[in-house]
Amino acid sequence: MDVPTQAVWTGWITFGSVSMPVQLFPATRRHGVDLHEAHAADGSPVENRRVCRAEHREVDQREITTGYETPDGHMVALEEADLTALPLPSRHVIDVLGFVPVDGLDPILFSHAYYAAPHGQAGQRPYALLVAALTWIERAAVAKVTLRTRERLAAVWPRRDTLVVQTLLWPEEVREPGNIPSTTSVTGQELELASLLMAQMSDVDLADLHDDSAAALEQLAAAKESGGRLPQTAEPEPAVDLPAALRESLRRAAGQSRTPG
Repeated sequence: MDVPTQAVWTGWITFGSVSMPVQLFPATRRHGVDLHEAHAADGSPVENRRVCRAEHREVDQREITTGYETPDGHMVALEEADLTALPLPSRHVIDVLGFVPVDGLDPILFSHAYYAAPHGQAGQRPYALLVAALTWIERAAVAKVTLRTRERLAAVWPRRDTLVVQTLLWPEEVREPGNIPSTTSVTGQELELASLLMAQMSDVDLADLHDDSAAALEQLAAAKESGGRLPQTAEPEPAVDLPAALRESLRRAAGQSRTPG
């Protein structure tokens, strides 16, 4: 399995009276280019210093701990041992609360994905059973899990014979769109043309897509250093005649589909 060897969570998955020891490993990795704070005048890196408000002095990393602010504004210092004693059942147990259709999960709720691996021989058979059962019923298990100090909703489903524990946002963390949606109606002709265009453009292999931001930043930095100019990307023009724009898009899509690869 191409995942880190260091587990981020060790505990149990339970459904009914069936329990299995598991470990969670990050299923994704950060990809991209880091940008840093710099002094605009000379480009020198800017340091961030940690200062104690009471003593008005910079403190070493070894002097820093986690703090919890009480409702009256008092800060309570918490050690790592305190956090591991957090009184939440989901700190050690991913207890399945029920099941929902996989396509019934709103993607806006998705947060972080982890692979759950059986931990020890005792977890092998119930793990395989849960993978097979979820595949059979085509549903995801809904549970709660605590990672560090945050209790999260989680969906558990199989991916390539492996259990994925996908943390979810709580419903109250999701904002409603409010007045964002357009109130303009569309015609039947526009809807038909758009549907034809979507069908024409439907095939895409995500594995062939790559992040171009690193190359773009490299070009930008090189241009800044050499005093050169980057080519400007043209912004699209709004479609005045929507049906005509759809027909032109269909014509281009059909031409591209006939072009030999």
